Amino acid sequence: MLWQGRSIRQSTGGRYRPSQGKRRTEIGSAPADTHIGDVRCRIVRVYGGNHKVRAMRMNFANVANRANGEIKKVKIETVEQNGANPNFVRRNLLTKGAIIRTEIGPAKIVSRPGQDGVINAVLIE
Repeated sequence: MLWQGRSIRQSTGGRYRPSQGKRRTEIGSAPADTHIGDVRCRIVRVYGGNHKVRAMRMNFANVANRANGEIKKVKIETVEQNGANPNFVRRNLLTKGAIIRTEIGPAKIVSRPGQDGVINAVLIE
């Protein structure tokens, strides 16, 4: 579990004296690390009783072509570029903003696979 509350230390290095301890609302979750592979999803209960679908592995993306307004479901071949972290390219991790190579050409992921459970992308021309 990740704790996403305020730090004990100030930016100057001084110490905050917390008036309360850690709260359940401040707990984060581990990253989904969506890979390329046969479809594997996980339903997760989140704060407030809602549900999110975590895509653990995906091999297809819904790619939109802005020129003609078509959307196609195409196979993902590999990750070409990822501004979030260069290591994600080597590990073939799918995140928002990653540029992937598909059957119809390079595309940029615009959805959040670890939050939405689906990969939506826009064709780059």
